[in-house]
Amino acid sequence: MAQSATLLTETLLSKGRYLARFAGTDADLHAAQELRSQCFGTVKPDRDPYDSRCRHILIEERDTRALIGCFRMLTLESGQDIPQSYAAQYYDLSRLSSYEGRMAEVGRFCIREGAADADILRIAWGAITALVDAEDIRMLFGCSSFAGTEAAPYLDTFALLRQRHLAPGMWQPVIKAPQVVRFDSLPARVPDQKVALRHMPPLLRTYLLMGGWVSDHAVVDEGLNTLHVFTGVDVGAIPETRKRLLRAVAAPV
Repeated sequence: MAQSATLLTETLLSKGRYLARFAGTDADLHAAQELRSQCFGTVKPDRDPYDSRCRHILIEERDTRALIGCFRMLTLESGQDIPQSYAAQYYDLSRLSSYEGRMAEVGRFCIREGAADADILRIAWGAITALVDAEDIRMLFGCSSFAGTEAAPYLDTFALLRQRHLAPGMWQPVIKAPQVVRFDSLPARVPDQKVALRHMPPLLRTYLLMGGWVSDHAVVDEGLNTLHVFTGVDVGAIPETRKRLLRAVAAPV
């Protein structure tokens, strides 16, 4: 496909084999919804009312233009707007309502099954970093999804999250959903870190490397056949070494 002026405007980042760009057409959005349905195992294309409120970012192979990954992003001016977020359906986020900086919800993060190249996740985070810096976003948040609705495969992961990565009390989401897995109700255990990390979604691992934190419970989402935990990171608290690495990926070449 020839690179038009419009496409160049839409492109956020292009490095190596991959590029990240905004979805600019209905066909782009439909392709993202189809990929989401494959990743979440839904029969119909995965779509909801939040799609019309968000910007959608596509990760493609640069040469073939094959869609490899996608995510959507909803920008909020401050915590007062957090009831508009997708996550607010499932979590009581009133403790974040006093947050004064701009926030962005990253959601529906998907990578095509079998696409194991670490550069895919890397370029996705490069695109997020470029948007965070350009738009002065102070907090990133979203729902980190675990496949299936049973807690048993994730006992080490949830134990590790409870032990090391719970949200500060002033921001901790409160239970709202009818079905949840409370971390403090699970059998006490010393987490096996290798097992915990192996069963942790890659997106969540990256959040935690940046100093991110999670809710003290997982929501059971029967519709998407997932468990998910609310995940946030205060951009100002990201370690400087990690910021430099992210900005190096986000920098144009």
